[in-house]
Amino acid sequence: MSDMLGVLELQKVGHAHYLTTAEVAARYRTAASMVRYWRHIGYGPKGMKVGRRVLYPEDSVEEFARTLKAERAS
Repeated sequence: MSDMLGVLELQKVGHAHYLTTAEVAARYRTAASMVRYWRHIGYGPKGMKVGRRVLYPEDSVEEFARTLKAERAS
């Protein structure tokens, strides 16, 4: 039942695709615990709680990637 509630919550938000903590970690070649730490200190892509899980909208992950690229360029 909680999974169905999570699906309904995602539909209300309107984002097309979500990444899990593990998928974000794989994208940045780091541990999932590091992504959780980033979230704790307010760094990294903005995640959202859906039920007991944290999901990251793909556009938030892409925005974080652009921010990193801009920081490295300067």
